[in-house]
Amino acid sequence: MIKIGITGQAGFIGTHLYNSFSLEPDLFELIPFEDSFFESETKLKDFVVGCDVIVHLAALNRHAEPNVLYRTNIALVQKLIDALENTDSKPYVLISSSLQEKQDNIYGRSKREGRELLNQWSQRNGAPFTGLIIPNVFGPFGVPFYNSVISTFSHQLTTGLEPKIEVDNKLNLIYVGELVKIVRDLVLQFAGSEKAPASVPKLLNVPHQAEYKVTELLSKLCHFKDIYLGQGVFPNLSDRFDLDLFNTFRSYLPGDQFPRAYTRNRDQRGDYVEVARSISTGQSAFSTTKPGITRGNHFHTRKVERFAVIKGRASIKLRRYGKSEVTEYILDGEKPAYVDMPIWYTHNITNIGDSELFTIFWINEFYDPNNPDTYFEEV
Repeated sequence: MIKIGITGQAGFIGTHLYNSFSLEPDLFELIPFEDSFFESETKLKDFVVGCDVIVHLAALNRHAEPNVLYRTNIALVQKLIDALENTDSKPYVLISSSLQEKQDNIYGRSKREGRELLNQWSQRNGAPFTGLIIPNVFGPFGVPFYNSVISTFSHQLTTGLEPKIEVDNKLNLIYVGELVKIVRDLVLQFAGSEKAPASVPKLLNVPHQAEYKVTELLSKLCHFKDIYLGQGVFPNLSDRFDLDLFNTFRSYLPGDQFPRAYTRNRDQRGDYVEVARSISTGQSAFSTTKPGITRGNHFHTRKVERFAVIKGRASIKLRRYGKSEVTEYILDGEKPAYVDMPIWYTHNITNIGDSELFTIFWINEFYDPNNPDTYFEEV
């Protein structure tokens, strides 16, 4: 069992790391962290003593006063080092740094100097350490106007705002899920080497997943808005980057986007309803559910999934993993409609009618029992 603590646990990357590690309780034990620990020497010491691995993410990305940003980021690193040395703790420490290290700005300078301070701690104490130089990270639940231009554009496009491009830079990009895999691999590499400091690199330039200009990213996101929100059509998701970008985009959809009604074509022969259009491949299935029975109570981290109620009455409930708020949608086959399941939201469907419930499911990939991407969690 590897005991892992994450400073900045509640932030964008920290949340994804924490949630992903929590899916493997046989491998990882998560040591909870709160930002207030930096204001308590005792709590910070207790935290570092309890960890085999510390991922140091806590930092300011933006601030109106550049000097405040610099002083804060350096102070957080120094407090962590003080706690480590005062307790003679030598966990494997990873720090997130940025491509902006090479740029002449206060943020890049604070990240570079913070990484260097931890590297010096590592050398003084013979402790394992890796500095991660990370490209631009994007993914679901990032804070608009703070974490990523993709978060900002997705928020604007899904809420009726007009995106504006300040500078059309070319960006090296990595999806947060890919970054999580890299951190996980480093942790397992360290643990598998009997925790030898030399088993992990002092510096790792994290490879980027894709490279796009800001205008190109906005064009892709506008395409998602046009065909998915405008027409209900799933875009081409055969490329992994496009799938990651689409899942990020739809994580910003307001809850009132669903359920979405189908066009019901009725004549003397009966009804015809088109359930799903997709530019890429996928898998369709249907189920019948007896009155009072619930299906689901699981979530996915990559799959795109649609629930279409075509007969009977259903309650569809969703809850974001790690949160408590539950969203409920009521659907009735008399007015066929669908709900698309966002990733990292556990969901279920319950027959709340008196007759059998008929539901059609569409998902963007074939079911693979060796890689099901299905995690059971009660809504």
